[in-house]
Amino acid sequence: MFRWNGAQVDAFAELSGFFSTADGWVRIHANYQHHRRRILGAVGLPQDTDRERFAAQLARMSASDVEDRAVSVGAIATRVRTESDWAASVPGVAAASGDLVSVQVRSDHGRLRMPTGDALLAGVRVLDLTRVVAGPVASRSLALLGADVLRIDPPQMPEIEWQHRESGQGKRSARIDLRAAVGLTQFRTLLGDADILVTGYRPGALESLVGAPGSVKPGLIHGRVSAWGESGPWAGRRGFDSIVQAASGIAMIEGADGKPGALPAQALDHASGYLLASGVIDALIDARGDGAGRDVSVSLARTAAWLLGRPNRRRSARPARLPGADTAVTHGGITTARPALAEFDDYPFPARAWGSDPPRW
Repeated sequence: MFRWNGAQVDAFAELSGFFSTADGWVRIHANYQHHRRRILGAVGLPQDTDRERFAAQLARMSASDVEDRAVSVGAIATRVRTESDWAASVPGVAAASGDLVSVQVRSDHGRLRMPTGDALLAGVRVLDLTRVVAGPVASRSLALLGADVLRIDPPQMPEIEWQHRESGQGKRSARIDLRAAVGLTQFRTLLGDADILVTGYRPGALESLVGAPGSVKPGLIHGRVSAWGESGPWAGRRGFDSIVQAASGIAMIEGADGKPGALPAQALDHASGYLLASGVIDALIDARGDGAGRDVSVSLARTAAWLLGRPNRRRSARPARLPGADTAVTHGGITTARPALAEFDDYPFPARAWGSDPPRW
């Protein structure tokens, strides 16, 4: 759907995608430069390696070896598994357990802003620390409903511009270095005046920098999205939609002739994002009654298990039909999908340039 000056963009970088190994397949995600550097280092290749040489190296390795090496250095790769293999594995069992949208009521209490206007979330402040798709979809949905959303990114990790343009509608975008004392102070000040925090960090990562968010802002609603969930042996692993599809068996279901494939859209990301937004809104409503802080959590792997477990599941042999022009909107050469909620024709405003706003409410 996304077009920049009428042209499609390459959704995946040179070293991202499926690669055959000596005993199967792996899926690599190397869209960000730091992930590219890590995966090349993990498999013993120089940084100027092209896709052909990379593929040749992986073809000599086992899929498990590639996965293990990647995980050990913080790169993003997984062995492609069948649905039954994943369901029988320890991380697969963990991913399928628990609520689709988990809500934990914390012991801290405080007062939050409640909507002040006609829009459902008018006047509510949302601090957004997410990137790629699922988290930004959640915070974009909150912005659509009237919330004041401020996205914060580390300046040393630039966002891929087209990804930000595709999911940054209705949000302001600023940069803060949480590793610097001045940046940490800035962030804690913003957090202390927020009502909702949305994060896409691995479990415990943000807390190691700023402490428990609820101690900074008692009563805060904290929406969290992760790849693999907050329990189980893979809770600390990095991951993206394409990686979870590959690990959970979806890739083999979507493939043919023994080769893996992919869903025509990043369904795990989008579904998880909308689920998180819904859960956060419910938590905000509940907090009106008791003032208790709440953690609302979703994961791509739990969403995958839910979709795989739907009754009467069947695979359509028909090609996906492209959406019509009435489902898109264009601003200044950027074409994106209209909001999923039919009563909205567009978002409050198009995505601004990444990091172009001051870090203040």
